[in-house]
Amino acid sequence: MTSRRTLLKGTLFGSATALLPTAAAAGTSGSGPVLRLPAPTGPYPLGIRTVHLVDPSRTDPWVGGARELMLTVLYPARSAHGFPRAPQLTPAEAREFADLAPHIHPGLPQPGTVDWGAVLTHGRVGAPPLPGRRPVLVYSPGGGDSRTLGTTLAEDLASHGRVVVLVDHPGDASQVELPTGMRTTALIGPPDPVTFRTMVDTRIADLRLVLDRLGDLPLAPVVDSCRIGMYGHSAGGTAVVYAARDDRRVGAVANLEGYLDPYPKPTGFDRPLLLFRTDGFDGAARIESSWAGLPGRRGLLPDANHWAFTDYGSLVPRLQASGLVPATARTALVGTGAPAATLARVRRRVGAFFARRLP
Repeated sequence: MTSRRTLLKGTLFGSATALLPTAAAAGTSGSGPVLRLPAPTGPYPLGIRTVHLVDPSRTDPWVGGARELMLTVLYPARSAHGFPRAPQLTPAEAREFADLAPHIHPGLPQPGTVDWGAVLTHGRVGAPPLPGRRPVLVYSPGGGDSRTLGTTLAEDLASHGRVVVLVDHPGDASQVELPTGMRTTALIGPPDPVTFRTMVDTRIADLRLVLDRLGDLPLAPVVDSCRIGMYGHSAGGTAVVYAARDDRRVGAVANLEGYLDPYPKPTGFDRPLLLFRTDGFDGAARIESSWAGLPGRRGLLPDANHWAFTDYGSLVPRLQASGLVPATARTALVGTGAPAATLARVRRRVGAFFARRLP
Protein backbone atom coordinates (compact mmCIF):
# COMPACT_ATOMS: atom_id res chain seq x y z
CA MET A 1 0.00 0.00 0.00
CA THR A 2 1.43 3.32 -1.01
CA SER A 3 1.39 6.39 1.16
CA ARG A 4 0.76 9.85 -0.23
CA ARG A 5 1.50 12.59 2.28
CA THR A 6 1.15 16.32 1.66
CA LEU A 7 1.33 19.52 3.64
CA LEU A 8 -1.40 21.90 2.54
CA LYS A 9 -0.36 25.27 3.88
CA GLY A 10 -2.68 28.22 3.38
CA THR A 11 -2.46 31.90 4.15
CA LEU A 12 -4.90 34.77 4.01
CA PHE A 13 -2.76 36.70 1.52
CA GLY A 14 -3.56 34.84 -1.68
CA SER A 15 -0.26 33.02 -2.00
CA ALA A 16 -0.06 29.72 -3.85
CA THR A 17 -0.74 26.54 -1.91
CA ALA A 18 2.42 24.63 -0.97
CA LEU A 19 2.35 20.84 -1.29
CA LEU A 20 5.38 19.61 0.61
CA PRO A 21 6.44 16.28 2.11
CA THR A 22 6.20 15.88 5.87
CA ALA A 23 7.91 13.56 8.32
CA ALA A 24 6.98 9.92 8.83
CA ALA A 25 4.24 9.14 11.31
CA ALA A 26 5.05 8.25 14.88
CA GLY A 27 3.42 5.54 16.93
CA THR A 28 0.39 6.06 19.10
CA SER A 29 1.10 3.84 22.07
CA GLY A 30 1.30 5.57 25.38
CA SER A 31 0.07 5.61 28.96
CA GLY A 32 -2.32 8.54 28.53
CA PRO A 33 -6.02 8.57 29.38
CA VAL A 34 -8.48 6.11 27.90
CA LEU A 35 -10.69 8.25 25.70
CA ARG A 36 -14.34 7.41 25.22
CA LEU A 37 -16.94 8.98 22.96
CA PRO A 38 -20.22 9.93 24.67
CA ALA A 39 -22.99 7.39 24.18
CA PRO A 40 -25.83 8.30 21.81
CA THR A 41 -29.18 9.11 23.39
CA GLY A 42 -31.60 7.47 20.96
CA PRO A 43 -33.48 4.20 21.41
CA TYR A 44 -31.78 2.25 18.61
CA PRO A 45 -28.45 0.39 18.64
CA LEU A 46 -26.17 1.29 15.77
CA GLY A 47 -24.64 -0.55 12.87
CA ILE A 48 -21.68 0.83 10.94
CA ARG A 49 -20.21 0.20 7.51
CA THR A 50 -17.37 1.72 5.51
CA VAL A 51 -17.79 2.43 1.80
CA HIS A 52 -15.24 3.33 -0.89
CA LEU A 53 -16.44 5.41 -3.86
CA VAL A 54 -14.59 6.19 -7.08
CA ASP A 55 -15.65 8.82 -9.61
CA PRO A 56 -13.80 8.04 -12.86
CA SER A 57 -15.30 11.13 -14.50
CA ARG A 58 -13.42 13.52 -12.18
CA THR A 59 -9.72 14.19 -11.71
CA ASP A 60 -8.57 14.65 -8.14
CA PRO A 61 -7.47 18.32 -7.95
CA TRP A 62 -4.73 17.63 -5.41
CA VAL A 63 -2.92 14.53 -6.70
CA GLY A 64 -4.45 13.68 -10.07
CA GLY A 65 -6.08 10.38 -10.99
CA ALA A 66 -9.72 9.43 -10.47
CA ARG A 67 -11.40 11.04 -7.47
CA GLU A 68 -11.80 8.64 -4.53
CA LEU A 69 -13.88 9.02 -1.36
CA MET A 70 -14.33 7.09 1.87
CA LEU A 71 -17.66 7.05 3.68
CA THR A 72 -18.79 5.86 7.08
CA VAL A 73 -22.47 4.87 7.18
CA LEU A 74 -24.22 4.72 10.57
CA TYR A 75 -27.72 3.27 10.81
CA PRO A 76 -30.29 1.96 13.30
CA ALA A 77 -29.64 -1.75 13.83
CA ARG A 78 -32.11 -4.52 14.50
CA SER A 79 -29.68 -5.96 17.02
CA ALA A 80 -26.15 -5.20 18.16
CA HIS A 81 -25.64 -8.41 20.11
CA GLY A 82 -22.52 -10.30 19.09
CA PHE A 83 -21.20 -7.63 16.71
CA PRO A 84 -17.95 -5.82 17.61
CA ARG A 85 -17.71 -2.07 18.11
CA ALA A 86 -15.78 -0.30 15.37
CA PRO A 87 -12.74 1.83 16.27
CA GLN A 88 -12.99 5.51 15.45
CA LEU A 89 -9.75 5.25 13.44
CA THR A 90 -8.05 2.35 11.73
CA PRO A 91 -4.62 1.50 13.20
CA ALA A 92 -2.88 3.24 10.27
CA GLU A 93 -5.12 6.32 10.55
CA ALA A 94 -4.50 6.49 14.30
CA ARG A 95 -0.72 6.57 13.73
CA GLU A 96 -1.06 9.35 11.18
CA PHE A 97 -3.46 11.37 13.31
CA ALA A 98 -1.15 11.17 16.33
CA ASP A 99 1.61 12.69 14.23
CA LEU A 100 -0.47 15.35 12.50
CA ALA A 101 -2.78 16.55 15.28
CA PRO A 102 -0.34 18.79 17.21
CA HIS A 103 0.72 20.46 13.95
CA ILE A 104 -2.84 21.11 12.79
CA HIS A 105 -3.98 22.24 16.25
CA PRO A 106 -1.09 23.43 18.45
CA GLY A 107 -1.60 22.24 22.00
CA LEU A 108 -2.93 18.80 21.16
CA PRO A 109 -0.84 15.95 22.62
CA GLN A 110 2.45 14.96 21.05
CA PRO A 111 2.82 11.55 19.38
CA GLY A 112 3.14 8.64 21.78
CA THR A 113 1.08 10.18 24.60
CA VAL A 114 -2.46 9.14 23.54
CA ASP A 115 -3.61 5.84 22.06
CA TRP A 116 -5.96 7.25 19.42
CA GLY A 117 -6.46 3.78 18.01
CA ALA A 118 -8.18 2.66 21.23
CA VAL A 119 -11.10 5.09 20.84
CA LEU A 120 -14.21 3.10 19.96
CA THR A 121 -17.39 4.18 18.25
CA HIS A 122 -20.80 2.84 19.30
CA GLY A 123 -21.37 1.40 15.83
CA ARG A 124 -21.40 -2.39 15.54
CA VAL A 125 -19.64 -3.79 12.49
CA GLY A 126 -21.98 -5.88 10.37
CA ALA A 127 -25.07 -5.41 12.56
CA PRO A 128 -28.28 -5.98 10.54
CA PRO A 129 -30.26 -2.81 9.77
CA LEU A 130 -33.61 -2.18 11.38
CA PRO A 131 -36.29 -2.74 8.70
CA GLY A 132 -38.04 0.29 7.23
CA ARG A 133 -37.12 3.24 5.03
CA ARG A 134 -35.40 6.05 6.89
CA PRO A 135 -34.28 9.65 6.31
CA VAL A 136 -30.64 10.00 5.32
CA LEU A 137 -28.30 12.76 6.48
CA VAL A 138 -24.99 13.45 4.71
CA TYR A 139 -22.18 15.08 6.70
CA SER A 140 -19.20 17.09 5.41
CA PRO A 141 -16.47 17.77 8.04
CA GLY A 142 -14.46 20.92 8.60
CA GLY A 143 -11.40 21.79 6.55
CA GLY A 144 -8.46 19.67 7.65
CA ASP A 145 -10.67 17.26 9.60
CA SER A 146 -11.43 13.67 8.72
CA ARG A 147 -14.98 12.35 8.75
CA THR A 148 -14.27 10.43 11.94
CA LEU A 149 -14.23 13.65 14.02
CA GLY A 150 -17.98 13.94 13.40
CA THR A 151 -18.76 10.59 14.99
CA THR A 152 -20.46 11.74 18.22
CA LEU A 153 -23.15 13.89 16.61
CA ALA A 154 -23.65 11.41 13.77
CA GLU A 155 -24.17 8.53 16.19
CA ASP A 156 -26.79 10.47 18.08
CA LEU A 157 -28.67 11.39 14.91
CA ALA A 158 -28.58 7.77 13.73
CA SER A 159 -29.70 6.40 17.12
CA HIS A 160 -32.96 8.32 16.67
CA GLY A 161 -33.81 6.50 13.47
CA ARG A 162 -31.81 8.01 10.61
CA VAL A 163 -29.12 6.76 8.25
CA VAL A 164 -26.10 9.08 8.53
CA VAL A 165 -23.32 9.17 5.91
CA LEU A 166 -20.02 10.77 6.94
CA VAL A 167 -17.92 11.85 3.95
CA ASP A 168 -14.15 12.19 3.82
CA HIS A 169 -12.66 14.68 1.35
CA PRO A 170 -9.12 13.45 0.58
CA GLY A 171 -6.70 16.27 -0.10
CA ASP A 172 -7.71 18.43 2.83
CA ALA A 173 -8.75 15.76 5.36
CA SER A 174 -5.94 15.03 7.82
CA GLN A 175 -5.86 11.31 7.04
CA VAL A 176 -7.92 8.99 4.88
CA GLU A 177 -7.11 5.31 4.45
CA LEU A 178 -8.17 4.38 0.93
CA PRO A 179 -7.87 0.93 -0.65
CA THR A 180 -5.29 2.53 -2.95
CA GLY A 181 -3.20 4.02 -0.14
CA MET A 182 -3.10 6.46 2.75
CA ARG A 183 -3.78 10.12 1.95
CA THR A 184 -2.57 12.54 4.61
CA THR A 185 -2.72 16.33 4.66
CA ALA A 186 -1.82 18.87 7.33
CA LEU A 187 -3.90 21.99 6.80
CA ILE A 188 -1.83 24.61 8.63
CA GLY A 189 -3.72 27.82 9.29
CA PRO A 190 -6.60 29.30 7.29
CA PRO A 191 -6.41 28.46 3.57
CA ASP A 192 -5.87 31.27 1.09
CA PRO A 193 -8.93 32.21 -1.02
CA VAL A 194 -7.88 30.14 -4.05
CA THR A 195 -7.25 27.05 -1.94
CA PHE A 196 -10.51 27.50 -0.05
CA ARG A 197 -12.47 27.82 -3.28
CA THR A 198 -10.85 24.63 -4.60
CA MET A 199 -11.68 22.85 -1.35
CA VAL A 200 -15.33 23.87 -1.49
CA ASP A 201 -15.70 23.18 -5.23
CA THR A 202 -14.28 19.70 -4.65
CA ARG A 203 -16.51 19.06 -1.66
CA ILE A 204 -19.64 20.10 -3.57
CA ALA A 205 -18.81 17.62 -6.33
CA ASP A 206 -18.03 14.95 -3.70
CA LEU A 207 -21.41 15.47 -2.02
CA ARG A 208 -23.28 15.23 -5.30
CA LEU A 209 -21.46 11.98 -6.04
CA VAL A 210 -22.67 10.61 -2.71
CA LEU A 211 -26.26 11.59 -3.51
CA ASP A 212 -25.94 9.98 -6.95
CA ARG A 213 -24.70 6.74 -5.39
CA LEU A 214 -27.13 6.42 -2.46
CA GLY A 215 -29.03 3.79 -4.39
CA ASP A 216 -25.85 1.72 -4.75
CA LEU A 217 -24.93 1.66 -1.07
CA PRO A 218 -25.21 -1.65 0.79
CA LEU A 219 -27.97 -0.04 2.89
CA ALA A 220 -29.98 1.28 -0.07
CA PRO A 221 -33.12 -0.71 0.90
CA VAL A 222 -33.47 1.25 4.17
CA VAL A 223 -32.66 4.69 2.70
CA ASP A 224 -35.57 6.96 1.83
CA SER A 225 -34.25 9.02 -1.08
CA CYS A 226 -37.21 11.39 -0.72
CA ARG A 227 -35.99 12.49 2.72
CA ILE A 228 -32.39 13.70 2.37
CA GLY A 229 -30.70 16.25 4.59
CA MET A 230 -27.17 17.61 4.72
CA TYR A 231 -25.15 19.09 7.52
CA GLY A 232 -21.56 20.23 7.73
CA HIS A 233 -19.05 21.94 9.97
CA SER A 234 -16.91 24.93 8.91
CA ALA A 235 -15.83 24.33 5.28
CA GLY A 236 -18.28 21.45 5.32
CA GLY A 237 -21.04 23.84 6.34
CA THR A 238 -20.12 26.05 3.41
CA ALA A 239 -20.15 23.09 1.03
CA VAL A 240 -23.50 21.61 2.07
CA VAL A 241 -25.35 24.90 1.60
CA TYR A 242 -24.00 25.46 -1.91
CA ALA A 243 -24.37 21.78 -2.84
CA ALA A 244 -28.03 21.85 -1.79
CA ARG A 245 -28.78 25.21 -3.39
CA ASP A 246 -28.85 23.69 -6.87
CA ASP A 247 -29.92 20.15 -5.92
CA ARG A 248 -33.62 19.61 -5.25
CA ARG A 249 -32.96 16.19 -3.76
CA VAL A 250 -31.87 17.85 -0.51
CA GLY A 251 -34.78 18.82 1.74
CA ALA A 252 -33.03 20.48 4.70
CA VAL A 253 -29.53 21.78 5.54
CA ALA A 254 -27.69 22.57 8.79
CA ASN A 255 -24.60 24.79 8.55
CA LEU A 256 -22.42 24.56 11.65
CA GLU A 257 -20.29 27.73 11.52
CA GLY A 258 -19.39 27.72 7.84
CA TYR A 259 -18.72 30.90 5.84
CA LEU A 260 -21.15 31.66 3.02
CA ASP A 261 -19.02 34.07 1.02
CA PRO A 262 -16.78 32.14 -1.41
CA TYR A 263 -19.61 32.40 -3.97
CA PRO A 264 -22.50 34.84 -4.39
CA LYS A 265 -24.67 34.71 -1.26
CA PRO A 266 -27.40 32.04 -1.60
CA THR A 267 -30.18 34.54 -0.89
CA GLY A 268 -32.74 32.52 -2.86
CA PHE A 269 -32.24 29.40 -0.76
CA ASP A 270 -35.74 27.98 -0.34
CA ARG A 271 -35.24 24.87 1.82
CA PRO A 272 -35.18 24.78 5.63
CA LEU A 273 -31.78 26.05 6.78
CA LEU A 274 -30.17 26.01 10.23
CA LEU A 275 -27.32 28.50 10.78
CA PHE A 276 -25.61 27.52 14.04
CA ARG A 277 -22.45 29.16 15.40
CA THR A 278 -20.44 29.47 18.60
CA ASP A 279 -19.96 32.63 20.64
CA GLY A 280 -16.16 32.25 20.79
CA PHE A 281 -15.10 31.84 17.16
CA ASP A 282 -12.68 34.54 16.03
CA GLY A 283 -14.32 34.53 12.59
CA ALA A 284 -17.71 35.50 14.03
CA ALA A 285 -17.86 38.87 12.25
CA ARG A 286 -17.24 37.27 8.87
CA ILE A 287 -19.75 34.50 9.67
CA GLU A 288 -22.46 37.01 10.57
CA SER A 289 -21.74 39.13 7.51
CA SER A 290 -21.90 36.14 5.18
CA TRP A 291 -25.16 34.93 6.79
CA ALA A 292 -26.87 38.34 6.76
CA GLY A 293 -30.17 38.37 4.91
CA LEU A 294 -30.53 34.59 4.69
CA PRO A 295 -33.87 33.11 5.75
CA GLY A 296 -32.45 30.33 7.92
CA ARG A 297 -33.10 29.71 11.61
CA ARG A 298 -30.28 30.95 13.84
CA GLY A 299 -28.62 29.20 16.77
CA LEU A 300 -25.84 30.34 19.12
CA LEU A 301 -23.75 27.91 21.18
CA PRO A 302 -22.60 29.65 24.39
CA ASP A 303 -19.17 29.33 26.04
CA ALA A 304 -17.96 27.44 22.99
CA ASN A 305 -15.45 27.70 20.17
CA HIS A 306 -15.28 26.48 16.61
CA TRP A 307 -14.50 22.77 17.12
CA ALA A 308 -17.12 22.24 19.84
CA PHE A 309 -19.35 20.87 17.06
CA THR A 310 -16.91 17.96 16.57
CA ASP A 311 -15.60 15.12 18.73
CA TYR A 312 -12.96 17.53 20.02
CA GLY A 313 -15.76 19.01 22.15
CA SER A 314 -15.73 15.88 24.31
CA LEU A 315 -12.15 14.68 23.89
CA VAL A 316 -10.20 17.91 24.45
CA PRO A 317 -11.63 18.67 27.94
CA ARG A 318 -10.77 15.10 28.95
CA LEU A 319 -7.22 15.60 27.70
CA GLN A 320 -6.97 18.89 29.57
CA ALA A 321 -8.13 17.19 32.77
CA SER A 322 -5.32 14.65 32.28
CA GLY A 323 -2.73 17.41 31.89
CA LEU A 324 -2.10 16.75 28.19
CA VAL A 325 -3.73 19.89 26.78
CA PRO A 326 -3.22 23.39 28.22
CA ALA A 327 -6.24 25.51 29.13
CA THR A 328 -5.41 28.00 26.38
CA ALA A 329 -5.56 25.29 23.71
CA ARG A 330 -8.84 23.94 25.11
CA THR A 331 -10.38 27.43 24.99
CA ALA A 332 -9.12 28.06 21.46
CA LEU A 333 -10.50 24.76 20.21
CA VAL A 334 -13.78 24.14 22.02
CA GLY A 335 -14.34 26.95 24.53
CA THR A 336 -14.77 26.89 28.29
CA GLY A 337 -18.27 25.44 28.61
CA ALA A 338 -19.02 22.17 30.36
CA PRO A 339 -18.57 19.54 27.62
CA ALA A 340 -21.69 17.54 28.52
CA ALA A 341 -23.89 20.64 28.43
CA THR A 342 -22.37 21.86 25.15
CA LEU A 343 -22.83 18.46 23.53
CA ALA A 344 -26.43 18.26 24.72
CA ARG A 345 -27.19 21.65 23.17
CA VAL A 346 -25.66 20.66 19.82
CA ARG A 347 -27.48 17.33 19.71
CA ARG A 348 -30.79 18.87 20.74
CA ARG A 349 -30.67 21.75 18.25
CA VAL A 350 -29.50 19.76 15.23
CA GLY A 351 -31.64 16.74 16.05
CA ALA A 352 -34.79 18.84 16.53
CA PHE A 353 -34.18 20.69 13.27
CA PHE A 354 -34.04 17.50 11.22
CA ALA A 355 -36.89 15.91 13.18
CA ARG A 356 -39.14 18.78 12.14
CA ARG A 357 -37.96 19.03 8.56
CA LEU A 358 -37.35 15.35 7.73
CA PRO A 359 -39.70 13.48 10.09
